[in-house]
Amino acid sequence: MTILDPADPSGWGPRHAHDPTAVRDDDGVYYLFSTDAYAGGPPRAGVQVRRSTDLATWEFAGYALEGVPADGAAWSGASGLWAPDVVRVPVAAPDDGACAGADGDGSGDDGHDGDGHGAGPQATTTEWRMYWSASTFGSRTSAIGLAVAAHPLGPWEDRGLVVTSRHETPGPNAIDANAVVDDDGNHWLVYGSFFGGIHVLALDARTGLAARPGDVGTCVSRRPASVEGAVEGAFVVPRPGGGHALLVSYDSLFSTYHVRAAVGEHVTGPFHDVLGHELTDTGTDPALVGTTVLASHRFAGGRTWLAPGHGAVLTDGADQLYVHHVRDGDDPTQHEVQVRRLVWTHGRWPVVSPQPWAGIREERVPGGGPVVPDRLDALAGRWDVVTFDGATTGVTASREVTVTAADLAHVREHGEGRFTWTRGPDAFDGVAFSSWDAVRERTAWSVTGLDGGGRASFGTRLPD
Repeated sequence: MTILDPADPSGWGPRHAHDPTAVRDDDGVYYLFSTDAYAGGPPRAGVQVRRSTDLATWEFAGYALEGVPADGAAWSGASGLWAPDVVRVPVAAPDDGACAGADGDGSGDDGHDGDGHGAGPQATTTEWRMYWSASTFGSRTSAIGLAVAAHPLGPWEDRGLVVTSRHETPGPNAIDANAVVDDDGNHWLVYGSFFGGIHVLALDARTGLAARPGDVGTCVSRRPASVEGAVEGAFVVPRPGGGHALLVSYDSLFSTYHVRAAVGEHVTGPFHDVLGHELTDTGTDPALVGTTVLASHRFAGGRTWLAPGHGAVLTDGADQLYVHHVRDGDDPTQHEVQVRRLVWTHGRWPVVSPQPWAGIREERVPGGGPVVPDRLDALAGRWDVVTFDGATTGVTASREVTVTAADLAHVREHGEGRFTWTRGPDAFDGVAFSSWDAVRERTAWSVTGLDGGGRASFGTRLPD
């Protein structure tokens, strides 16, 4: 047996991936970009790149850059790069000697489906844009820079700094970028970590740089000093039927990290949770602001997944997947990438699968998308369920729940696996779909959703 050096990235697979984002190229290969991180010591700098054909098995593919770009290093003193975001955008060709797109307009996709949409008759090709972050732990002296390439494996060309911050200057911390293109073709940069919260900054669609140099944008999420302003890792995704959802990570990176959701009409907010709290609300108990959709948990007989968060949404045809990092509950120093199906409830809220993505073992309908039950009675039986109720300071253990035919009599179906269940004062807005049960290594039905109090539950049906 060959024993690999633990510091040799060729043997890492999904391990040591932190703050990941994933894209798909035209040949169907997926590429994962992540923070320069290694649980066993100082890592090499340059943005880690992995590739996969199934989003379950990952091969280390090298580094996007030679190290920290000179302007980022000079500004921040960073020895590595953090939280890259990679998007694909159309590039307009010159038209009769004019500079196409010179008016600063443009259009594109949500940046993570690998397809790209045309920018009118002048669009002849696309380019990949990578927004990287340079900083040091606990400091607000930070920078977000831009590099571009014709292919996810590069070579990547440095285009300079997009937005910066200084520790002594109040405001956002310039790290954790997420590039977004809205339905009107406007380009935005969602960014921030702790300190001044999450901001949304207008970008020049043609260059990918700030539309107004020196602008820091609009605040869309902020937490009070009592919790050290702990919000970061923001990602904005289009909401079915219009508007957007904002996914953010709260609390301690090493123990209580978890993911909350909010929705709004515009990329620039405001964003509110299920109970109506705006994510800029610092007067309400901070534990109550934002709708928890994923936190530390353990299913019976399975691994303990600790501090999941800082994810990106990969839109791959009819499938949407939340790509995030998570820690090993038995050794929290160890972290890895994890992928979960993301689905939308009838009420248009984003929720995630209880089961990690299993690649080729996942059942999918032709053309993509989850297999859903065609009969309600398929959901009757015993279930292993996790409910994120109240504070997310510990690991939530699953409990067994039995669903009866009488329970299902109160279900209303809405198509594509979506349903609402109402019984007296109790209600649940959920989605049912096929998944791979990682504990029992079998295909099984799973359900995920939110109750009337905004509490998320997800679970998997147990064998008869």
